[in-house]
Amino acid sequence: MDVLEKFKDLFIDVWTDGIAGVNISEILIAVVIFFFFLFLRGIFAKFVVARLENYVSKSTNKFDNSLVSSMEGPAKFFPIVIGFFISTTYLTLEGDSILFVEKINRSLITILIFWTFHQAIGPLSVLIKTIGDLISKDLIEWIIKAIKILVLILGLAAVLEIWGIKIGPVIAGLGLFGVAVALGAQDLFKNLISGILVLVERRFQVGDWIFVDGVIEGTVESIGFRSTVVRRFDKSLATIPNFQFAENAVINNTQITNRRISWIIGLEYRTTSDQLNNIKKEILDYIKNSEDFKKSDDTLLSVKIDQFAASSIDIKLICYTKTRYYKEWLNVKDKLAMQIKNIVENNKASFAFPSTSIYVEKN
Repeated sequence: MDVLEKFKDLFIDVWTDGIAGVNISEILIAVVIFFFFLFLRGIFAKFVVARLENYVSKSTNKFDNSLVSSMEGPAKFFPIVIGFFISTTYLTLEGDSILFVEKINRSLITILIFWTFHQAIGPLSVLIKTIGDLISKDLIEWIIKAIKILVLILGLAAVLEIWGIKIGPVIAGLGLFGVAVALGAQDLFKNLISGILVLVERRFQVGDWIFVDGVIEGTVESIGFRSTVVRRFDKSLATIPNFQFAENAVINNTQITNRRISWIIGLEYRTTSDQLNNIKKEILDYIKNSEDFKKSDDTLLSVKIDQFAASSIDIKLICYTKTRYYKEWLNVKDKLAMQIKNIVENNKASFAFPSTSIYVEKN
């Protein structure tokens, strides 16, 4: 019986002292409370979040949909934070244990706050895009990414401060490291700044057809921090450092209002004046009567004799198409070329080609 009494007393002492001086009964209660909130987390996610998503899906406002969707993670984390806080209040803690648990609670709350801020930044981009006429879409995406990174850094710094890790010396060390990196990565920063300038000045956007003499011609597929990816017309991909677009003239063919056709039509020297006048008039009439070409006071339309060349009488044709799309422009050019050929042939004239006359003198 004495043995059993000793075991009983020992068991009660262990149960009372528990772990780190905390009664095991309190620990069990705290665990039950925490798991209860974990269970509530599942219910909360299943019903509350789902109902909110169903509600905002009926709205035409994209901001509501994006906000609810982005807040799903923090919303599921919130019951965990509350559950851990309430469960620890049932524990009788002493000394360092109190400080340790308080730091955990502070850390969880800090993570929840900064996670919420981080997730809210994405939906804010929907509102920022309403000023897309002032800021390009790609620049907005850059700004959003930069703000998200800043929030993460601030959140990490706040958690480190809670645990007594001073971030001042860390920042100073990172500053010195940054100077060393900057000296060895000047091209990287040059490309980064050039990329920002490209977006701020709106030289081009994704999908634009650009031409940089001696560098690249093609369609922009993406604009990155260091480089821009361009799809060339042979379907190959080219990655161009951003400084090339800051230091060279960029021709954006997508932003043209109309496409120009500028041709020299060479006719034989035996073409008569009447034939020349008729050919010019018929070409001009075709362009004026066609819906493919732009006719206005501020748009040049000219069919004039340009010069008497070595082997031909040259008629210079300048006109502008209504379309600015390359494929449609090619079709308009093709129709115009065939019409000019028919006009020349109907007027019994012929196109000239380079020729050389040789005169032989007889003694």
